[in-house]
Amino acid sequence: MKKIYLTHCSKTKDDSLENSGVAVLPEELYQSKVIQRFIKRCQEQKVEWAIFSDLYGVWFSGERHEWYEKDPSKVSDEEFQRLVTNFDQRLKDYDVIYFYHNPGRFHSLYKRLIKKSTLKDKIKMISHLSDIK
Repeated sequence: MKKIYLTHCSKTKDDSLENSGVAVLPEELYQSKVIQRFIKRCQEQKVEWAIFSDLYGVWFSGERHEWYEKDPSKVSDEEFQRLVTNFDQRLKDYDVIYFYHNPGRFHSLYKRLIKKSTLKDKIKMISHLSDIK
């Protein structure tokens, strides 16, 4: 069974990379404690993982992108449709997609994404690092 762990991006990024044009790994860009703990747990458990970026869509570990700023509240309908397509295309080969989130701080954009995804039956919501195994 092929599985992946996914979490959404955060506003807290390494601002020294802003306007640098340097493409970095997700663990280098995202500085929030929540994302750093998610990445560390996935690495310790040797599981596949990715970040869902409001701009880039599914950002797999090992991929590099430049610094960006994109508020999930500012995603247009057209951009949202592209994000859904990206999500469905990039994750279609997985049997289970574990979406790590904080239920109290889960933005409506990600709720909409899950509802619109053709993969919604494969998505399992998790909210504890211990669920990553």
